[in-house]
Amino acid sequence: MTGSAASTKGVLIRRGLKTVGALHRFVYRATGGRVGGRIWGLSILLLTTTGRKTGRSRTTPLCFLPDGGSLVVVASNGGLPWFPAWWLNLRAEPRATVLVGRSRRAVIARPASPGERERLWAAITTIAPGYLEYERRAPRVVPLAILRPAEGGDDRGG
Repeated sequence: MTGSAASTKGVLIRRGLKTVGALHRFVYRATGGRVGGRIWGLSILLLTTTGRKTGRSRTTPLCFLPDGGSLVVVASNGGLPWFPAWWLNLRAEPRATVLVGRSRRAVIARPASPGERERLWAAITTIAPGYLEYERRAPRVVPLAILRPAEGGDDRGG
């Protein structure tokens, strides 16, 4: 694929992902997660990060795996070669919020350590083996973010 064709394909993929994400956010919020709240056997949350370039709030629907009191999300980006923006945003500013159903809470994110990633990746891919295909396609290690509750986190309905 030529450089301009690859660039056009990347733009189309990004626009498609933004459109699908916007629709998913709308339906999830409108139904409190009753519609759009599960995929591949995993529950969905809405993660709101602070844009590392704009400083604006950005919200993304993501599958998650509960792990003790934390939530684990996968930065697969559908197996695309680039990291998802939310992952880069969390790397720049780890404080974020999640909406699970109608419960909103403040979280602090960190990357899973190699040992944690091995254990959690096995658990996630047992439930949702589609992530194995994403990992195969991605020319990068697919990171996992561990979202732990922040002190004094908000637990109001959203």
